[in-house]
Amino acid sequence: MVSESQKRIVGEELAAVLPARIQPWWKTPYLLRLNFYLFSCMLFSATIGFDNSLMNGLQALDTWNKFMDHPTGAYLGAINACQAGGACIANPVMSYVSNEYGRKVSVWIGLFFLSLGTALNASAINPAMFIVSRVLVGSASGFFSAVALLVTEMAYPTHRGKMTAGFNTLVYAGSLISAWSTFGCRNLDSNWSWRIPSLLQILIPTIAFTGFALTPESPRFLISKGRNEEARLSLIKHHGGGDESSPLVAFEMAEIEQAILLEQQANESSGYMDMLKTAGNRHRLFISISMGVFSQWNGVGIVSYYLAAVLKTVGITSITQQTLINGFLQLWNLIMAVLASSLVDRIGRRPLLLASSFGMLVCITIITGLSGSFAITAHAATGLAVVPLLFIYFGFYDIAFTPLAVSYPAEIWQYSLRSRGVAVTYVSIYAAQFFNLFVNPIALESIAWKYYIVYIVIMICICVVAWCCYPETRGYSLEEIARVFDKGDTNLLPHGVILDAVKDKQMEMNSDKVDHVDHAEEKV
Repeated sequence: MVSESQKRIVGEELAAVLPARIQPWWKTPYLLRLNFYLFSCMLFSATIGFDNSLMNGLQALDTWNKFMDHPTGAYLGAINACQAGGACIANPVMSYVSNEYGRKVSVWIGLFFLSLGTALNASAINPAMFIVSRVLVGSASGFFSAVALLVTEMAYPTHRGKMTAGFNTLVYAGSLISAWSTFGCRNLDSNWSWRIPSLLQILIPTIAFTGFALTPESPRFLISKGRNEEARLSLIKHHGGGDESSPLVAFEMAEIEQAILLEQQANESSGYMDMLKTAGNRHRLFISISMGVFSQWNGVGIVSYYLAAVLKTVGITSITQQTLINGFLQLWNLIMAVLASSLVDRIGRRPLLLASSFGMLVCITIITGLSGSFAITAHAATGLAVVPLLFIYFGFYDIAFTPLAVSYPAEIWQYSLRSRGVAVTYVSIYAAQFFNLFVNPIALESIAWKYYIVYIVIMICICVVAWCCYPETRGYSLEEIARVFDKGDTNLLPHGVILDAVKDKQMEMNSDKVDHVDHAEEKV
């Protein structure tokens, strides 16, 4: 019996071939194993969050400021922005490597860059070494973007939405470790007060290493390279629980093979220019770019990297207070983002995006008013009122732009352009971040709270775009989402054709089994 919740998550066709399961996934060995593997991969996103929070915390430490020659303005912006620069360069390379050699190969390359960057970061003897290490860590983040592809393409159908949304959510696991390690080391009167937190960048990837190493390669990548039997065996093991006659596996194989075959027939080679060829692809491209830019240009970029400066504008100057607020803010972010990622299939992508956008607009407007009032009156209570507003503001950010900034673009692209679509999103994120990191410290230093007015205007634009241009993708398989964007121009077969073919094949197999049993009984 197909449940309404399954239809709502993956659509009627795919729901029709899902096995009737009484016990939850954590009591189903093959699903528990697969989710452990994918969760291990998702932990690599923590390196991105670790860096964001690390730079926030280090700016509050006197020892780091002294080591870096007390950076301010453009120099501080350059130190922060070089990580985004490394990621911008690495993401297009990730796209090529992922398509040609596999999603996992990209992650292995990222691990190499992260190990090198962490070692250089923690052992830096001058500011130049520290800056180079951040470029290497940024490059690692770029290659780790392939995890979003791997999770999207390997997750069990009813788990895909939550798992893919969870990838970017775990950014805050890294932020949490970074924030509290910086808080714990704040009173060390040596360079180890910032070297220890820097060294911990490698902690979560080390924990995730075993699970990642055991993770299977994307079946869609395998099929694109003609390795169909490997893909089928992988799906039988991880989606079918070892059942070679699983209707789910038969449906997935038929759907993936058909989609990739038609894509390959339509385009002998796929490149970035193909993103502009059809109305559907142009719509996808707009979403990929705008989601990346909006995730950074909604005001979060100020707080993410310059929390210490923001708190100073409202009179909170104590190192202990600044690092403590940063630590609790990252814990709050993690809780809210995990909660939101669990709701993407229940509520849908579009409602979360709209609630997030309008909620942030209200919050940033109030924060601007409070900050302006404090600048004029220097009233302590007014300044302190900004702190809970920052938490509420981040709560609205976390319900959509944390879980969906990567997962939404990853699921809307067809296989041949998916890695490029994700690369475009990440380049947009890091390009917007690069701009923010350079401009924000200069603007905050020059006009302080008045700079927030710029983000009020941007938030109004974000609300309009989210309302007009971001469609719902819940209720479709990964291949079927093309119907949302390509309408009648889609390469997919008419609705129901693949399901009917799978059902016919299952009936033939069952008939063969009956004939075999009857024949055996006749011999007896």
